[in-house]
Amino acid sequence: MNAGALEEEGYGRGFKYVAGLDEVGRGPWAGPVVAAAVVLPRGVSHPGIKDSKLLSARKREALAPWIKENAVAWGLGIV
Repeated sequence: MNAGALEEEGYGRGFKYVAGLDEVGRGPWAGPVVAAAVVLPRGVSHPGIKDSKLLSARKREALAPWIKENAVAWGLGIV
């Protein structure tokens, strides 16, 4: 099932918000692991936002202000 279908399933089950999540780390959780979650309003998307590992550092940095401006919520964790 693709991410869009999972998102719609969440809304269909009555969830008010659905978060997108991406992580990056070393090996099978040997650490450190960095994860980010973003909740955008339903129906709002940006064509440049995909798997962060497929984006250059420059593109990720350029997208960060748009995400912070448009997100209902966002968070970052490092373990």
